[in-house]
Amino acid sequence: MGIFGRMSDILGANINALIDKAEDPEKMMDQMIREMQDNLREAKIEVAKAIADEKRLQQHLNQNQAQAKNWESKAMLALKKGDEALATEALKQKKSYDQLAGSIQPQWEQQNGLSSKLKDSLRALESKIDEARRKKDILGARQKRAEAQKKIQDVMTGLNDRSAFATFDR
Repeated sequence: MGIFGRMSDILGANINALIDKAEDPEKMMDQMIREMQDNLREAKIEVAKAIADEKRLQQHLNQNQAQAKNWESKAMLALKKGDEALATEALKQKKSYDQLAGSIQPQWEQQNGLSSKLKDSLRALESKIDEARRKKDILGARQKRAEAQKKIQDVMTGLNDRSAFATFDR
């Protein structure tokens, strides 16, 4: 059991070392940004749906308010003509449309607030993606600079070990 455990540990360590070697931070950042952009697309779809719902509610509200005004003007016209029964019926219709508008108003206000919050969240997500892109560029530059410094250090170390330079110094 001890040998198998040790072999398992060695195999796991070697696999992890290979994965670490193959892992490219710039590619990993690219993948993360792609995932963020996918989330952004989904968020834009949801925001568009919320805005469409808000517009639909607003349209219903406006239609009901317009109908209420229309029935009110019909009631006024009926009163001018002296037809109280028709005026009463027109006022009943106006009241009906006023009630519909009154029931739609809070729904529209709630949807309007939700749409505003979703738009703000969408803007925040877009700024986070922009920030991630900037950080990716900065980290990529740092990585390249570190690789260049390592190469220079390797060359300098190699120069100290070479026999031609050692002979020249002698």
